[in-house]
Amino acid sequence: MEKKLTPMMQQYIDIKKEYTDCILFFRLGDFYEMFFEDALIASKALEITLTGKNCGLKEKAPMCGIPHHAAEGYINKLINKGFKVAIGEQLEDPKLIKGIVKRGVVRVVTSGTNMNSQSLEIDRHNYLLVLYQNVTNIGIGYVDITTGDFYSTQVSGENDILNELAKIQPKEILCNETISENKSLLKEIDIRFKQQVEVQASYYFDKDRCEENIMKQLKVVTISGLGLLEHPEALIASGALIQYLEETQKGYLKHLSNIKYYSTEDYMLLDLATRRNLELVETMRNKERKGSLLWVLDKTKTAMGARLLRQYVEQPLIHVSRIDKRLDGVEELLNNPVDREELREYLIPVYDIERLMSKISCQTANARDLLAFKQSIQMIGPVKSLISQLVSPIYNEIVLALDDLQDLHHIIEHTLKEEVPITIKEGR
Repeated sequence: MEKKLTPMMQQYIDIKKEYTDCILFFRLGDFYEMFFEDALIASKALEITLTGKNCGLKEKAPMCGIPHHAAEGYINKLINKGFKVAIGEQLEDPKLIKGIVKRGVVRVVTSGTNMNSQSLEIDRHNYLLVLYQNVTNIGIGYVDITTGDFYSTQVSGENDILNELAKIQPKEILCNETISENKSLLKEIDIRFKQQVEVQASYYFDKDRCEENIMKQLKVVTISGLGLLEHPEALIASGALIQYLEETQKGYLKHLSNIKYYSTEDYMLLDLATRRNLELVETMRNKERKGSLLWVLDKTKTAMGARLLRQYVEQPLIHVSRIDKRLDGVEELLNNPVDREELREYLIPVYDIERLMSKISCQTANARDLLAFKQSIQMIGPVKSLISQLVSPIYNEIVLALDDLQDLHHIIEHTLKEEVPITIKEGR
């Protein structure tokens, strides 16, 4: 008589079929378990013990496991080694269910969608990028889901792609089939950026679907005000990116509320060799930050400021009016050392609001994150009050756009105790 898989193992196999390119973390009680080929790969990559489990077949299934509370560290190790991880959770309370608990993948973690703060560099973005080519034009869409920054542009040649990639330095690159057929481009990307480009299915790049994805994500009835209608390849790249995030992040994308289209002609063209020779963000010999231009300039007090300064260095302006506007702002604070130092003092207690906001939107924030958020937005009022006294146009724009968020501060202040544990279950 032919042996059958146990119901639990059959459930694992059914879920695994949908995520064949991922290592599946299958939740069993307080552990994530991996089986069969995933167990063989993960046990070697993570240097953990490989065992076996009765699965209904003649031979035991290879198995390894990790405690669920320590999962982030193990996930980071796998991501850093080039793997994807699908998180399979229990979708029902086992205490209330007789028989097999319903399970499903709640998120797929990749190098471009990893939100674990321990694996992120605080002074640089963690970009996921899509390339879409249609005949001659190439659309580019890229996003950092840890901050909500979403950009799009359009270029026309292979060198233009390489120059943009040199500036953006994405952690993960996706593309359509046309790009994948350009073997010389893929080879250059591999050599220059140590990146493999992953081809996505054709439905990702359906124009109507992409437009619908963008409108749904941004909650708008038309995309006419985004600058994408005039640049269809950029539109499709952006829409395909949203499709990928929907499928991997399972809907936790509320903080992605705007796409900023820009023309590459608005910024100075710097190819990879020029960037390397100028040592903008790292030295040529040792690939270290120390000794680079950014290292000299960076006296920022917040992670957000560090990322913004890096962006300014890597993407120099070329339009005189925009340069003058920025320099006028710099000059005013340079000539007002008292205001400058007071502003710097206000920024010292500010945590990384962008990444805190993303964790809150993705429902991965804990009580301590909320307290850090409260402490940070508490400083918006003093900052706004100080810069409202400055006269440069760049500060006037900031004041007009800046909400002090005192309503949110009040809610957290009167809801959470100052001393809270990390997990909600312990906090009363």
